[in-house]
Amino acid sequence: MNTYLFIYYLIQFCGHSWIFTNMIIRFLSFGKDSLADTFYSIGLVMRLCQSLSILELLHILVGIEENRFLPRFVQITERIIILFVVITSQEEVQGKYIVCVLFFLWNLLDVVRYTYCMLSVSGTYYGALTWLNYTLWIPVYPLSILAKAFAIYESLPYFESFGTYSIKLPFPVALSIYFPYILKLYLAMLFVGKIFISCEQDLNAIVLEFTSLRRQKSNQ
Repeated sequence: MNTYLFIYYLIQFCGHSWIFTNMIIRFLSFGKDSLADTFYSIGLVMRLCQSLSILELLHILVGIEENRFLPRFVQITERIIILFVVITSQEEVQGKYIVCVLFFLWNLLDVVRYTYCMLSVSGTYYGALTWLNYTLWIPVYPLSILAKAFAIYESLPYFESFGTYSIKLPFPVALSIYFPYILKLYLAMLFVGKIFISCEQDLNAIVLEFTSLRRQKSNQ
């Protein structure tokens, strides 16, 4: 199983590293002009990486990955909804600057996390990387929540204008589902979920960091 996990983390590391490097190079080369077409240049790889991350829920369920299921489930679900439902479905949103900001924050966290996971599976531990893995999310994760909320806010006028995902069920049900209302409800849930996940991650980070330090000492 360690070999499988190493290959999985390696694939994710390569994907997110490519996205992160591509974004930086494009910004240094083209400046602000590169922000508007971020989705068009890296969107496919981003969707592949996020789709592949669903496997991590299976890893937790079968016990081959140490993590808390519910916080991870919420995080993956949030990303899938934002990426596939909010951004991919609305071409007008894809060119917004907030998409670039959101992708940058996601990949900054993921490059560090998958590097740490890949090395830890192989039994290699670095104190600086361990510290970065368990502390970087503290400032970045709240920023990503704000970026997700702003992306939803930016998408609302387009969902209202085009009626995407809004449906009206025929008689005798006579029920209308107005998707912008669902997005507004989801906005409130984002901040509630953020508080819950932060508390869970605080506890998880303390436990996992303590475990990693004990492993490092035992290997010395």
